Amino acid sequence: MMLPFVYAGNASNDTNGNLCMTGTLIPEKISGKIVLCDHGGYGKVEKGAVVKAAGGAGMVLANIAATGKELEAEAHLLPATAVGQKAGDKIKKYLFSDPNPMATILFEGTKVGIEPSPVVAAFSSRGPNSLTPEILKPDLIAPGVNIIAGWTGSKGPTGLPIDTRRVEFNIISGTSMSCPHVSGLAALLMAAKPEWGIATVRSALMTTAYTTYKNGHSILDVSTGEPSTPFDQGAGHVDPISALNPGLAYDLDVNDYLGFLCALNYTTPQINILAKKNFTCDPTKKYSLTDFNYPSFSIPLLGTQVGRRSGGTTMVKYSRTLTNVGSPATYNVSVSLKSKSVMLSVDPVSLSFSQLNEKKTYTVTFTAGPRPTNTFSSGRIIWSDGEHVVKSPIAISWTQVNWKWK
Repeated sequence: MMLPFVYAGNASNDTNGNLCMTGTLIPEKISGKIVLCDHGGYGKVEKGAVVKAAGGAGMVLANIAATGKELEAEAHLLPATAVGQKAGDKIKKYLFSDPNPMATILFEGTKVGIEPSPVVAAFSSRGPNSLTPEILKPDLIAPGVNIIAGWTGSKGPTGLPIDTRRVEFNIISGTSMSCPHVSGLAALLMAAKPEWGIATVRSALMTTAYTTYKNGHSILDVSTGEPSTPFDQGAGHVDPISALNPGLAYDLDVNDYLGFLCALNYTTPQINILAKKNFTCDPTKKYSLTDFNYPSFSIPLLGTQVGRRSGGTTMVKYSRTLTNVGSPATYNVSVSLKSKSVMLSVDPVSLSFSQLNEKKTYTVTFTAGPRPTNTFSSGRIIWSDGEHVVKSPIAISWTQVNWKWK
């Protein structure tokens, strides 16, 4: 059944009426109609509750630029649907041009095979890492949008006090969903490979993650519609089957983490609290974050500002150690960089492993020219023996902060 259709901004005297916030809608202009609300400023199910309280018969929730095409399933309190920004703009054009706009909301069933998939969620946390820029975050991405999960019976699916419905399952989005996926995969790997430590498990998940679709195109960032970068996806999307056989691993132990804290200039009392034991940084040893054996590379550089002379070339070295967790093999390195302002060299270019758990160290030297502040680039370092492909993302940022290399 077609119903009258109205834009919330035209049914309110409030400057934020388009956001459908509490007390902003005029019931006389809402009653019995489907209402278009804009995303932002308020929870999505809360917007629906506001529309329903004002007498609305349904709601269309339109994304804004920050959320792009991303659509999240919500257990609304009234018939409702969500549309991406471009679709929302078209709907608004119709609402503003037709003297008697009408609409209906139809359920067309479950859709499968939606492409592209996966994509980086608009709400997903992104880099650069503001606290320790030499460490790339996020590590990787995993399913976290519209996940069917068990739900408590103590409150309704919206979580709102006015929601009296009770369900055993709900559709949820967020890190609260992607984290259990990765935790479960880590548990599976530890069950299959009980000799592996936590760092090896993380390394296996990161170095075998994928960053492209089957057609070869890069995983998209849904908030921009552009290909995602290591600052969005980290090492990529988890691939549990490949993670069972990574070939090589970037391992870490307690001493590595203690050295990490020393490189960050933590005091002895601070380190002892975290380590739960007495430890003092060796004053004769040079601790460096660039030597922390992480499966990724993050290179923060000082950007140039408008009106100021460009800085000179910066050279920095990173050291990494690979552990053989597979059969004896010789691995050769290949590199790729998107920025012509950066050059890198790897030494050595070949690593031969003759036995299990054998370790080999290599050094990566980055030489970077000046770039404007807030410029970002990326690349990859790949070790392969023809069977295994051990991938490490490279994330480069030119910022306003003059990082002192440690």
